[in-house]
Amino acid sequence: MSGTLSPEQKDLLIDFLVLQAKEVGYLPEVIITKYPGHATELATDAIQRGIRRIIAIGGDGTVNETAQALRHTATALGIVPIGSGNGLARHLGIPLVPKEAILKALNGRPVVIDSGEVETHPFFCTAGFGFEAVVAHQFALQPVRGLTTYARTAYQQFWQYKPEPLLVNGQEKTLFSLTFANAAQFGNNAWIAPKANIADGLLDQCELQSFPLQALVVLSWQLFNRTLDQSVYYRSEPVRTATIQGKNPLLLHADGEPITLLSDTCQVRILPGSLLVLL
Repeated sequence: MSGTLSPEQKDLLIDFLVLQAKEVGYLPEVIITKYPGHATELATDAIQRGIRRIIAIGGDGTVNETAQALRHTATALGIVPIGSGNGLARHLGIPLVPKEAILKALNGRPVVIDSGEVETHPFFCTAGFGFEAVVAHQFALQPVRGLTTYARTAYQQFWQYKPEPLLVNGQEKTLFSLTFANAAQFGNNAWIAPKANIADGLLDQCELQSFPLQALVVLSWQLFNRTLDQSVYYRSEPVRTATIQGKNPLLLHADGEPITLLSDTCQVRILPGSLLVLL
């Protein structure tokens, strides 16, 4: 379990989960994650034991780790968002109040959604290159998480960031950022793909061109006002696959988690109907 709650708040939340689960007839088992990748291991073990409903309490990283084990299985994912971004939960309309999210996970029905992959790295909201990848890598180094830290990191990186050319499906492009969106937002209601449909079997390939400084305020407003697609610096198209090539090992993020590939080339793909979520 990760997230922004205090240890005492997390303990109370677990007590609430156990009580409510028993009231609706489940035999709950609570396990705290201890290291990166542990949630994937725990979810894989639960699937092998025939468990059909797994609830992830945490941020986008914990949700991603849990969900990647559940792809193409009959086990459904419940999400209790207590992270700093909560992108997938926000897109799916899951309550941001943890107790309300627990009740939804316990009583919800399984709904099929898509997921994406960059090489072997799964994502459920977005994966991206360029500025957003640089920020993700720097944000991961900060001792304190949260929206304030992310905003400060993004502001600092903005002044030193220089876009590098990429080959996108063989076409050279020098973009401020390149996002592949399964869900509509990064998190914190930053809508990078305002029209994205998480169950249409497609990714939105979102390209943000380099822009003059005077456009920054308007672009930021459009990002959070769900109107970025109205900007002249933005374009998107639906894709099922894409090939990205750079001049160096590729730097990217998947659901906000920083990744450095060993290769200068990667494939991004959609996995239609690959995950059950409890809604």
